[in-house]
Amino acid sequence: MKNILLVFILFATLSFQAQHTISGTFSPAEDYTWLIAYHLRPGTQVYVADTAIKDGRFELKIPENSPSGTYRLVYAVPQEEYNFDVVYTGKEDIILDFKISEGPIFTTSKENILLSTYIKEIQMGERSLISYYTNESKDEDEFKKITQNYMAIQHSFMKRSDGLIVQEFIKANRPYIPGKYESIDEYVKNRKTYYFDSLNVTNPILQASGFLTDKLSNYIFTALPLEQMTSEEIEKVMQENLKTVVEKLEGTSNSYEFSTLYTIWTQATASNLNDLADTVYSDYLKIKAATPEHQNIVSKIELQTRLRLGAVAPEIEWKDGTDIQRLSKLDGNENYVLVFWSSTCGHCLRELPALHKRLADNINVKVVAIGLEDDETNWKLESAKLNSFEHAIALGKWESEYADLYGIDATPTYFILDKDKRIIAKPDNDKSVIEYLEKK
Repeated sequence: MKNILLVFILFATLSFQAQHTISGTFSPAEDYTWLIAYHLRPGTQVYVADTAIKDGRFELKIPENSPSGTYRLVYAVPQEEYNFDVVYTGKEDIILDFKISEGPIFTTSKENILLSTYIKEIQMGERSLISYYTNESKDEDEFKKITQNYMAIQHSFMKRSDGLIVQEFIKANRPYIPGKYESIDEYVKNRKTYYFDSLNVTNPILQASGFLTDKLSNYIFTALPLEQMTSEEIEKVMQENLKTVVEKLEGTSNSYEFSTLYTIWTQATASNLNDLADTVYSDYLKIKAATPEHQNIVSKIELQTRLRLGAVAPEIEWKDGTDIQRLSKLDGNENYVLVFWSSTCGHCLRELPALHKRLADNINVKVVAIGLEDDETNWKLESAKLNSFEHAIALGKWESEYADLYGIDATPTYFILDKDKRIIAKPDNDKSVIEYLEKK
């Protein structure tokens, strides 16, 4: 049975306040050097401040008249992965201790401490109910006691958060709690049916946070039936859930809708849910891209999609005497290696001869070397030394067709293909190419 865990993050609102600070510690101290704060807004974020982390300690001075709301603290790259959110009201200082295994633990901040405590306790209430079902209990008195306690947690925090910003999130996060005994199948079904009852997707406070995006993506990826399903069947259910989320997003701004769907695409891609990711892209993101920034994201998605593991490598053509050769027409080898290089690249002139030497007698591997060049003169001299490779040239170097098609921004860059020309690996260097091929 799937244990569906809710994800909670934080938010933004609009009043203006005096200057306060966000301070605390990061440990282990040697792992952290710098901290950047962004104010979240619907579909975007705005830089606010930054500071060094010295010996594990930091203090961010938030500028006067900064709006209250969710502030995202970024402590490493990529920013999308290494961050956490805090509620900043402009009425209190915030002190916290951060450990990667635990996240932020707030020691000063009424708003953040209350929200953190709510998260822990409401999850405990959920786990009690899940445990009841997992143990296949039929005791209805026990069921009533568990659900009443679960409901009491929600009501208690609604009262305790009266007048606070975080009440918006506690209210919006109200879980489905059965009013009377029901089977696990009924519970899972009803939980999905009533998932959006307390969630106002058009609420700008919720939009200016990670909370709402997490709730929407959580529905797509976890609102699933209990019965055993194939991976293809699971992905079909997720695609139906996606349709529901898109319907809920109607009435929100294009910026927020696009940002939310891009987050969902990113999560689907990271989970290798390629059909779902392709649906998010082709049916929604590609159509809804309304700004140059959106178009840049679409271009990045197209690049990542055509170069992802399992994709057929884009076509490459080159001259062999008077004949035109094509990557797609090569045959008879178990693997193919594409290497994008340049005859003026020092790393290339070290790595390619070494690769050539190691693979010269390997009849199962064919190497296609694509030279990114400004002209043919030096390329002809250097490529002639690698006579067991197939050689293509892309004039225009970084601006060439193949540099764009394969997203090349450094040389050498390697791709390993299977016999059907599907991308199966992207090694970092010539040694990694050999290691991969020898393990097969």
